[in-house]
Amino acid sequence: MGQSGSKPNKKKSKRAAAAPESGEVDTVEPVVHSPPTPSKEGPEEEQSTPKKHHKHKKDKKHKKGEKHSKEKEPKKVEEEDEDEEEEDEEPVEEEGMVFCKEEADRAEAASKEGKDESAKPPRAPVKVTADDFQLLKVIGKGSFGKVMQVKKKDTGKIYAMKVLQKEAIIHRNQVIHTRSEKSILQQVQHPFIVGLHYAFQTRDKLYMILDYVNGGELFFHLKHEGKFSESRVKFYTAEISLALAHLHKLGIVYRDLKPENILLDCDGHIVITDFGLSKQMMVPPSGDTSEATTHTFCGTPEYLAPEVLRGQGHGTPVDWWSLGTLVYEMLTGLPPFYSANTNVMYQKILSSELRFPPEMSGDCRSFLSGLLERDPSKRFDGDDVMQHPWLSSIDWDKLLKKQIPAPWKPPVTSEADTTQIDRAFLAEPVKDTPPANGAAPISKLNAPDNQFEGFTFANPADIANAGEEEDG
Repeated sequence: MGQSGSKPNKKKSKRAAAAPESGEVDTVEPVVHSPPTPSKEGPEEEQSTPKKHHKHKKDKKHKKGEKHSKEKEPKKVEEEDEDEEEEDEEPVEEEGMVFCKEEADRAEAASKEGKDESAKPPRAPVKVTADDFQLLKVIGKGSFGKVMQVKKKDTGKIYAMKVLQKEAIIHRNQVIHTRSEKSILQQVQHPFIVGLHYAFQTRDKLYMILDYVNGGELFFHLKHEGKFSESRVKFYTAEISLALAHLHKLGIVYRDLKPENILLDCDGHIVITDFGLSKQMMVPPSGDTSEATTHTFCGTPEYLAPEVLRGQGHGTPVDWWSLGTLVYEMLTGLPPFYSANTNVMYQKILSSELRFPPEMSGDCRSFLSGLLERDPSKRFDGDDVMQHPWLSSIDWDKLLKKQIPAPWKPPVTSEADTTQIDRAFLAEPVKDTPPANGAAPISKLNAPDNQFEGFTFANPADIANAGEEEDG
């Protein structure tokens, strides 16, 4: 699940695949097919099924809704990898409380600068709970919970609050995935990746406070316009490439790049969201993260790389294949190997010729051929992408600093603007819904009490800002 909703699109997408029911866009049922059996990377390597994608029939209303505005459950159906690293456990936390771990560092730094901090009383731990936020509007909904636009009462800042029901996560065996998503988000800070500000919990729920990104999903803008100009696609491609390269440098493989998981901010810059399928890889001794592999069969059918379908192990190169698929779709309106039949599409991904429309430039064809190379060892990586002639006009330093204006700006008027949010969500009652009647109490679930221990998080930047306001 992402953190902001998107305006519903009245045009039907052309790609045909089963879509979840309206209002449940992040809920994924297994694809009915027999995928290749992945090799084992551990005694009980997880076997996961790609999620179904959005429909592509113009004569029916699109049911997908706002992927990034809903709580999206990870698309995995069995046990987590045994080699999946658990987060370092933190001290047992008080429910709904965020501890200020930076307090000691702040005091030490002040001491080195010769500042007298002794006159000031010790600052109490920063405590953040749902009560610190004013609930404004529902902007997404899913099987694990909902996403609401909220305003922090002490600062007035607008955020997206992702609320997850623990019982649903535990029953669907998604505890490790949920912890992993939060762990990855808390270590990643990048201008083109959604930011996590706080994470806390109560007895029955998990809360993540994320950036509110209100320019809408790239998917809906693409379906509304059919395709984008080559110059606009270059801009989006360059920003996405910087984000992917940053993730890969940290040893993180994203694994679910597609238009639904890319938001536009109010200025038209991209923001990657939804890290439910991302994985922190074990970096090999060589230090080359592209050599790290996993065997999980997961993703979205149209964007799966050949090595995922073959079950031969995959790593960060799968993200560059997905980027190639996305670039092709933005330029033409359809993924390069699309078929309404999922199994036929898999065969096309594995063996069909890559064809280009006659109007596509030679540099663009070369760029796509490098990304859609079936041999991952020969496929373009971040360096190849940034040095390719097709993107030679990009000033990468200025782009990273957002000093290059976006070619198109979403029609939003303020930080709190919700015009790009599905009206069906906005009509939902704005309340932090209690657990469903008859639901099994967390204490009675067959799960250890500490499953979500260490979930609490506070972004150091937010803590520092809070401290400055308090001191002021």
